[in-house]
Parts: sequence; C-alpha cells; structure tokens
Amino acid sequence: MSDPSAHRVLKHMADLDYSVVQQCMHCGMCLPSCPTYLETRRERNSPRGRISLMRAIADGELEVTREFAEEMYYCLGCLACTTACPAGVDYPKLFEHARAEVEAADVLFTPGRRFWRWLTLRQLFAKPWMLRAVGRLLWIYQASGVCGLVRKSGLLRLLPKNLRNLEPTTPTVRRHFSDDLIDKVESPTTRRYRVGMLTGCVQDLVFSDVNRDTVEVLLENGCEVVTPRSQGCCGSLHAHNGDLEQAAVQARRLIDQFDLASLDAIITNAAGCGSHLKHFSNLLAGDPAYADRAREWDRKARDISQWLVEIGFRKPEGIADTARLTTYHEACHLCHGQGISKQPREILKAIPGLELVELENATHCCGSAGVYNITQPEQAGKLQREKAACIAKTGATLVATANPGCHLQIQNAVGESTVVKHPVSLLAAAYRAGKGASS
Repeated sequence: MSDPSAHRVLKHMADLDYSVVQQCMHCGMCLPSCPTYLETRRERNSPRGRISLMRAIADGELEVTREFAEEMYYCLGCLACTTACPAGVDYPKLFEHARAEVEAADVLFTPGRRFWRWLTLRQLFAKPWMLRAVGRLLWIYQASGVCGLVRKSGLLRLLPKNLRNLEPTTPTVRRHFSDDLIDKVESPTTRRYRVGMLTGCVQDLVFSDVNRDTVEVLLENGCEVVTPRSQGCCGSLHAHNGDLEQAAVQARRLIDQFDLASLDAIITNAAGCGSHLKHFSNLLAGDPAYADRAREWDRKARDISQWLVEIGFRKPEGIADTARLTTYHEACHLCHGQGISKQPREILKAIPGLELVELENATHCCGSAGVYNITQPEQAGKLQREKAACIAKTGATLVATANPGCHLQIQNAVGESTVVKHPVSLLAAAYRAGKGASS
C-alpha cells in the first residue's frame, strides 16, 4: 500500500514544468555570487548544489528531510545567482517551490514554529486590520516612552535570547499610516497618466512617509494616483516562506482592489514586493477566474524608479537639505530580482547638490533578506557588518536604498551618524525645495 504522505511531499516540485528543474548546466558561474557558498565553500550551500538537491527530490531519488529543509532556509533568496547565471535558470520559482515542499513535508515542525508561522503568515500579514491594530499598539508603546522604561527596567532579560537580541532593532512605527496621508484619488494639474499606488504592509506602518513621497513625485510628473484603502500584504512574505496557497489568496485580494483597465501602471516602491508582484501570472496560472487579470497585472506592475525613467521624469531644480555625499545600496530584489539598476542612479544623479559615490559591492546582500536576519542571525549579522564597512569606506553620510528591509538593516548597522533614505524621498525633497525657492 502506498504512503499517502508521499504524494503530499512531492506535489510542489511535481507542479513545476520539469524543464525548469533541468535548466541548470552546473557551470559554476553562480558560485562567486552566492553569499552562503562564499562563507562555507561547500557545494551544498551553493545555488547549483541546492538545485541538484531539488532535482533529486523531483525525481524521487531523495526524500524531503530536515537536512534538506535547513539547506533551503539557509539560502538568502537574494537572487544574485540569477544575475550571474548564463542559462537563465528560474531560481526564484525553484526556491519558492522547494520551500513549499519543505512546509508540505512538515519536517521542521515544532509547536513554536507552527504557532509563529500561523500568527504571522495566516493572521497578521493576511488581515490588514489586525496588522494595523498591532502597529497602532506598537506606536503607543514606543511614543509613550514605555519602550524606554521597559529597556531600563531589565525586564527584557526575561525574554528568550533570540527575542532579546531582536528587540533593539524593532522599527519605529509611524504615527500616521498611508491611508491617513494619501487620498483615495489625487490628481495633478495636468494629467498624463493614471496609476495605482501600492502601500504595502511593513511599508505602510514604518515607511508611510515614503509612500506619501512617492505620491508627491508621481503628481509632479503628471500622474493621477489611485490608492485603494486597507490594501494589506502582497503575499511576497508568504511565497518566500513556502506558503504559496496564502500567497495566491493575497494576490487575488490585491488584484480585486484595482480597476486594472483604467490604469497605465501599478506602482510599488518596495523592491522585495516588486519582485514578487511582477509574477502574479505564475502564481495564478491555474486559476481561470484570475489568470487573465494576473497577466494584465504583471504587464502593468512597475517599480517607482523604473516608471519615472520610463515616462521621462522632470528634473528637480531645488537643493534640499538632504543633498550631501551619498552612496547607493542596491536592494537584491531590485537589481537581481527585477533587473533594475540604472534607474535609481539616474534619479539620484538628477538631484541638485547630491554627490553620488559608488559603493563597493553595492549588489551584495545586506543580510536582511526578508526575515533572514531573524531566522539566520549569525550569517545575516556578518553580511550586515560587511555592508557597513563598505559604506564607511565611501565617506558618505547618506545611503539611498529602495527596500524597507534593507533600509532597516542598514540603518541598524550604521547608527545615527548616517542617514538612510529611499531615492524617491530624496527626489520628493528636491521638488519641495524647488517650490520653496521659487515662491
């Protein structure tokens, strides 16, 4: 009698077109780009080593084991290997299906892990009202001064070590979320385009000011901006952590909130989200009710820097107080996941008074990688320190980067001596400075 769990374990890799599993030529061009391989020099910790394991799982030659699972979660998912690969291996698809395979096999099960996955993936990041409620409570905790009192009291010593180490890096929640700062529809003096604005989840709570800046920049460039209320998570967090089922649910919800036919583009300002948002058609390919709409979504999804360069953004005239010696860290899912590298630099170079100095290893991962700095703190910390050292070499006092995870990881690394900003916020500041100078 066959084991009913065998079908469950194999279904995710079996869902893939087998040609995707076969794409890797095992040439080794990816090895110098992979942070985990460079750390250990072990083949299993490289992209081609992981793909070999995935193929063996798909062929039924290996079972999904805890060892396999730990290897898949040791990978940062930074996608540097996709840029290096001459064969065009679709590593993001392999990576997500491999992690889904791990979760289906449940080989990493502990009561604690199951609880935290349920709480975060199926509750907090699946229900916008709940995430905002928690965000509001966290804001009160921080703004009221209770946070400082708790730290001074020594109560944090009662927490498990991993949580105790994470607490100082907790991001500061904004008083006003995106829906408070952005109207549902905002129109420029002269309309050239009509676009939808994505507010995100972490971006909404922690970087709502960046969302406001993004809308201002779009208005300055003739874009009418439509921002649906209470949008929620796009599902990238779910897909990257092996919950493709919930990722599909999140994608459907987001698509339903936008009238795609009336929009020229869907705008995102978060690199990790953008990399996922441009592949809704893969996620919903088997859904007859959404497959066509998902393909239209993919055609219209744009990173803000990509869209601005595409439409020929207006060069600002004012010198903002943020203009200073600046370096640029390339978020992995912007440069490797979306192939967007020149556009943010074009924006930065167009800002009066801003001097851009190139960052050594600008495309190397900073260690944030979604929740990697939580699940793999040692490796993430090493990458964070390497990034901070490269920034220090430039002498820059401002770092531009286009992803919330990178922003937080780098800010925690460089401290108060260096400012971290999104390129679109620097552009918005320059536009405002120009208006101030002319008034």
